[in-house]
Amino acid sequence: MKSDEIGQTTVPGDKDIGYAQAYDENDHERDADVISINGLHRRLSNRQIQWIAIGGSIGTALFVSIGWGLVEGGPGSLFISFALYCAILALANNCMAEMTVFMPVVGGWVRMGSKWVDEAYGFMAGWNFYLYEAVLIPFEISALNLVLTFWRDDIPVAAVVAACIVLYGAINLFAVRAYGESEFWLASGKIILIFMLFMFTFITMVGGNPKRDAYGFRYWRDPGSFAVYDIGGHTGSLGRFEGFLGAFFQASFTCVGPEYVAMVAGEAIYPRKTLKTAFKTMYFRFGLFFILGALCVGIILPYNDPTLNDLLNNEGTGTGASSPYVIAMRNMGISVLPDLTNALMVTSIFSAGNSYVYCATRTMYSLSIDGHAPRFLQKTTKAGVPIYCFCITMVFPLLAFLSVGRAASEGVKWLANITQAAQLLDYIFMCTIYVFFYRALQAQGISRDTLPYKGWGQPYVAYAGIVLFSVVLCIYGYATFYAFDVGTFFTYYAMCFICVVLWIGFKVVKRSKFVKPEEADLVWERPAIDAYEASIDPPLGLWTDIWETVTLKKRKRSEGARRDGDGGGDGRLGGDEQRGPSGKRWGGTWKPWRG
Repeated sequence: MKSDEIGQTTVPGDKDIGYAQAYDENDHERDADVISINGLHRRLSNRQIQWIAIGGSIGTALFVSIGWGLVEGGPGSLFISFALYCAILALANNCMAEMTVFMPVVGGWVRMGSKWVDEAYGFMAGWNFYLYEAVLIPFEISALNLVLTFWRDDIPVAAVVAACIVLYGAINLFAVRAYGESEFWLASGKIILIFMLFMFTFITMVGGNPKRDAYGFRYWRDPGSFAVYDIGGHTGSLGRFEGFLGAFFQASFTCVGPEYVAMVAGEAIYPRKTLKTAFKTMYFRFGLFFILGALCVGIILPYNDPTLNDLLNNEGTGTGASSPYVIAMRNMGISVLPDLTNALMVTSIFSAGNSYVYCATRTMYSLSIDGHAPRFLQKTTKAGVPIYCFCITMVFPLLAFLSVGRAASEGVKWLANITQAAQLLDYIFMCTIYVFFYRALQAQGISRDTLPYKGWGQPYVAYAGIVLFSVVLCIYGYATFYAFDVGTFFTYYAMCFICVVLWIGFKVVKRSKFVKPEEADLVWERPAIDAYEASIDPPLGLWTDIWETVTLKKRKRSEGARRDGDGGGDGRLGGDEQRGPSGKRWGGTWKPWRG
């Protein structure tokens, strides 16, 4: 499609719509067609989008599983590996930001693969991401069970699993606004926990602890900054390098982020503004949460701490007591704080599972839209929830019942390993899709300077991302070759083989071809999105939005607006409705007010 055709395209309903025609007051049916988003509702506000980006990226690994990275690599390797992997992950974020802000569609990058690369590629990427998200739901529930044993060992595992399934269902079965609001408050608990642990680290390292011990960076000197990981029986520099690899692979499982911002693109109010902010602040989150978090863990506890090593070696990721922070608090004789930390970890883990339910549901829905899943899955409720996609996704949490009959830590470790490859594959897919997107821009004569967001260093950043993520994927299961076991090998690399089968299978059955750069559809849903954003006021600023929510000013204003006959929305007009340029009210489904 040529660049001079971008102002005109065919949208749902097979009507040709130009930008200037998008809001013809005399043609309501045309308006409805332009603003259709396949049954989903744009009701996620600015603050909800920013906090979802935090909530989806922070879970068990940052507070509990990170102990493995400390034991295997030591504080120096842990800090360097987290900093290095965050730098690599920033490459994928840079690619996703430019594409998603340009085309904030339902399903995000999953559907971009079909439009701009190859239908088989989109099919493979979509199902890989769906399985990754769906399998992480029981992983988080299993981890939640483990953390609860911090208080007592006789809590019924089945009861906790059932309670999580019911709560996830209740939150995600209502309108997307309910999900956004729940994630805002749950993610707020994560932020409180993180800053509390940062303050704990700083205060205690300068002597503010019951022992009056200003330990500082003592554990970086004794036992040292770099541990020897003897998985291959190596010592010296090679053993320390393997320790670094162990910490690095832990970082690759812990650090995530851009995929969750992309998945809410189709349900965000004023998406190009809110998503741009979320992607741009992602780099700050990498540094603050992941890199600083790794530094703190290396400060408060030595890698040879007997309690940490005993818990991890005997219980895997163990209980909440195996969190390096909790162990450090107990070593210092601090009471109460471990219980508060564990309580906040419970809400953090629950929030991560909640995000996975949402993302998996929307991923399956986007696959159905593109014809990569059965059409009946496109059915949505009046509240905009893909009901059948939700029901199928909620089968996966049942896997958490596996913890009932055996050691839960084994199930958690197995699920973590099998999903890690899928996670790395996701980032390879994102960077690859960007390369095709970039080629299409060049072939169609579209300057990147005209895009709503322009990433830095492209296309070299995308090339670097493909290479680096591929290298990590190839070597992260290297330890299996020391004592080769087929079962362990497939645990690490099963998703790679599954993706190959999906891609080849689709190619054979559908005979799809790679999209030529000059034929890539760079119009797609862009007119509808442009028209929608032109119809509403920009959203409230993040901190203004948060302040008005916390102080209940938004609720009072929304109630007053309703009494005056106005809807509510992103905080400007209250609720889910905003006014278009002609003064008409617009609901969250982009349909013009009638009557």
